[in-house]
Amino acid sequence: MRIHVATDHAGLDFSRTVREHVASLGHEVHDHGPADYDPLDDYPSFCINAARAVVRDLDAGVEALGIVFGGSGNGEQIAANKVRGARAALVWSEATATLAREHNDANVMAIGARQHSVDEVLRFIEVFLATPFPGEERHARRIAQLAEYETTGGIAGHDIV
Repeated sequence: MRIHVATDHAGLDFSRTVREHVASLGHEVHDHGPADYDPLDDYPSFCINAARAVVRDLDAGVEALGIVFGGSGNGEQIAANKVRGARAALVWSEATATLAREHNDANVMAIGARQHSVDEVLRFIEVFLATPFPGEERHARRIAQLAEYETTGGIAGHDIV
């Protein structure tokens, strides 16, 4: 599977560990930055580029997921979710990693690199990457509603006020 990774200065040191670990699991890793430490860098472009790459790959039939992280993971999740077709979930436990995939078919996970130990984060990543979306009708229906709203600004049969 192709895995797109992005961070900011808060996660730069950790990024190497993540990329090496994901590659050791047999995945093809693409790094979307940053390349160098800059304490004033801005995460949105890195995370948006990673999310865009995930969506492009999926649209092309390439199996892909993304991992974005920073100090808390919150901003990185917000940035990734600005990309049409990206479904980024903030992951803080094995359970949230599993549910993000099983219930939301999340294609990007966001992690707070300063919130967890290295071992915890690597485990969350393993769980996220290994968990398939089972395609249950109720979850697929909800995901389709989100995609519909994203493209049309409405959800058929539901009031959006």
